Amino acid sequence: MIVITYLLETSGSVEALAAKIASDQSTGTFVPVPGETEELKNRAAARVLAIRPMDPVPVPSLPQDGLAGPFNRAEADIGFPFDAVGTDLSALMTIAIGGAYSIRGLSGIRVVGMKLPDEFRGVYPGPQFGVPGTRRLTGVHGRPVIGTIIKPALGLRPPEAAVIIKELIASGVDFIKDDEKLMSPAYSPLSERVAAIMPLVLDHEQKTGKKVMYAFGISHIDPDQMMRNHDLVVKAGGNAAVVNINSIGMGAMAFLRRRSRLVLHAHRNGWDILTRHPGLGMDFSVWQQFWRLLGVDQFQINGIGSKYWEPDQSFVRSFKAVTTPLFSPEDCPMPVAGSGQWGGQAPETYARTGRTVDLLYLCGGGIVSHPSGPAAGVVAVQQAWQATVQGIPLQIYAQSHPELRQAIEKFGRDGKGA
Repeated sequence: MIVITYLLETSGSVEALAAKIASDQSTGTFVPVPGETEELKNRAAARVLAIRPMDPVPVPSLPQDGLAGPFNRAEADIGFPFDAVGTDLSALMTIAIGGAYSIRGLSGIRVVGMKLPDEFRGVYPGPQFGVPGTRRLTGVHGRPVIGTIIKPALGLRPPEAAVIIKELIASGVDFIKDDEKLMSPAYSPLSERVAAIMPLVLDHEQKTGKKVMYAFGISHIDPDQMMRNHDLVVKAGGNAAVVNINSIGMGAMAFLRRRSRLVLHAHRNGWDILTRHPGLGMDFSVWQQFWRLLGVDQFQINGIGSKYWEPDQSFVRSFKAVTTPLFSPEDCPMPVAGSGQWGGQAPETYARTGRTVDLLYLCGGGIVSHPSGPAAGVVAVQQAWQATVQGIPLQIYAQSHPELRQAIEKFGRDGKGA
């Protein structure tokens, strides 16, 4: 059985609404139909397994003309027979949200939980590299993988970007990525970007033995073109790619993962549309399960003190979600903390993720906008994590580490947040 948990809100009965969802999303329609036997219902009908009442709210999540509060709320577990859904993720998404949001009488609905049965184990490939593969390819062990993003996101031509990238590579950074908005525009075609950047990566590897992981933006609406982009990176000696998962869709992700030889860095741009309203949409804990099964290796989840709307506790929940096995530890991707990050958030990130260093700590402006330049920005973030793991306050550590001191002076004198 597949169990989906909904947060329901209505001016009427939440029990009746839950029963309506179970019926409409399985065997029911608005009138009885020929062939709708009791045997069929017993075999294929969804059922309400539990309802947990919550406090009502005075204002509905969706506008309700002419209706005054309070609006009743509850969490409802609905069980869908596995034989009626199977392991097709498109069928699962359709069952979870396809018609549920269009039902009359609800003023709010959100998918807040999903428990998959063991039949899903091994059906989808899951991460090809994940945490161990990312560490092996970057050569980083015992600390976070430190990464950055090429900024500005749009506008730099490949030779201009290469100047910054050469400095970053020399600084000791572990990971660099194209911004998610950069795919293959006329002023920076992917082929020219690869040709300008990969020789720098390979030359540094030849001299030092360290191969910086560079993730190129290969997303494309045409899966065949996306694979050609993938092959271009592989042929040049690259080992990673940025994939805008919401933009390409689940089918294209499945197509790519089955053939991929690259670490697939998932950018979740657009996810906020699904989740920003607390009474509508879908929790990240549910949504991320689809993409992990399909095989993302690294998953961006914002971070502490994010520059966006997401509160810190949401980041913590997202971190827990992607690091909790679905069926085995091998199906966990590398969590990527990003969005407005610099060294100042390292102590709280470390504390609130269970004192783990199994993450990719991704800083854009927090590195490239360092007062002494991008290379010093990398060093400053490394120093912040050294202090954090050793339990030394950043302000104390900064007294003997000028790069960190400069970062604190620019991004936050208290060493907390950007």
